[in-house]
Amino acid sequence: MIYYFQWLLFGLTAILVTATLLPLSKIRFGAIRGLAFPRVQLFWIAVGLAVASLAVPLGFWIAAVLLLVALAQLAYIVKFTPLWPRQSVDADAHQQADSRCHISLLAANVKKSNRDYAALIDLTGKHKPDVLMAIEVDEDWIGALEAQLKDKYPHLISVPKETGYGMCVMSRLPLSDSEVREIVTEGVPSVRTTVTLGTGAELRLYVVHPEPPVIDHDTKGRDSEIAHIGIEAARDTLPSIVTGDLNDVAWSTTTRGFQRLSGLLDPRVGRGFFNTFSAFHWWARWPLDHLFHDPQFRLINMARLEKIGSDHFPMLFRLALVEDPAQKSETGTVDAEEKADIKGMIAKEQKRDRDPIGTDWED
Repeated sequence: MIYYFQWLLFGLTAILVTATLLPLSKIRFGAIRGLAFPRVQLFWIAVGLAVASLAVPLGFWIAAVLLLVALAQLAYIVKFTPLWPRQSVDADAHQQADSRCHISLLAANVKKSNRDYAALIDLTGKHKPDVLMAIEVDEDWIGALEAQLKDKYPHLISVPKETGYGMCVMSRLPLSDSEVREIVTEGVPSVRTTVTLGTGAELRLYVVHPEPPVIDHDTKGRDSEIAHIGIEAARDTLPSIVTGDLNDVAWSTTTRGFQRLSGLLDPRVGRGFFNTFSAFHWWARWPLDHLFHDPQFRLINMARLEKIGSDHFPMLFRLALVEDPAQKSETGTVDAEEKADIKGMIAKEQKRDRDPIGTDWED
């Protein structure tokens, strides 16, 4: 029995080593990129197997390899624990008190087939965000939200779709220069708009929902859209917020590259995972719904909210826009060669003729 258990440990260790190393490659394919999602789960599996391996011959060497795997996974996820310095600066008492410079945003992937409209409407009434962003909405979803919220949220950008790529933005703050764009893949929209705060100051809001990674398809469409928004936000003349379901985890190669391209900050760093998907399975959760912001913002608070019938938890963010950033972005930079490669990938994807991934998933 010990002999068979030892060989089982050898096999599981080999799988864990492979799953740890493959996402480090530059191969943009769903089966490989997807292995970066469960880093927390792989960390605990490696730790558990390391302890169990001490009961078999040569177990010390198996445990040593597994502990290296655990440390490799930890190197990515430790940034999203209180052990790491915070990337976003907390608002001070004066900034928290001046509500004119505040913006609160409620972001929710509603899951198109979910018809519990009242759950999101009630949640919006409870938290009273300045901006509500709903993703995966169709005509019925937008009709239900408008019927109940239009009076309090008169500014509306509506992009209903039956494919799971619909989105809408409802705001009590004025919106201007609003655009709905399919910047990389036809049928995958994003929103770009200007929000005016109570002080009269303006900010740029990007709402995105790129394609999900799937095991049998490359991730170039998703990666290109995320990178394109990062490049655009970096050169924007207004302080920017990028938010939405990025279909990517906070510690992935793509998302870390986005931060280097954009210079935007992740309020999760140093605070917690705030896992939003899957709301259905506690053992398989990771952070897919994001908000990144210009260093000119201060974080008042952020929270993962209760379930609304979707496979995603909604997220609530409250920020204050200040005049002086008083903070340098610590996200790193992209060298000229890497940036040229990224722009080349984006250009190729924009010319690619194909349907978006997963348009029939909610049928």
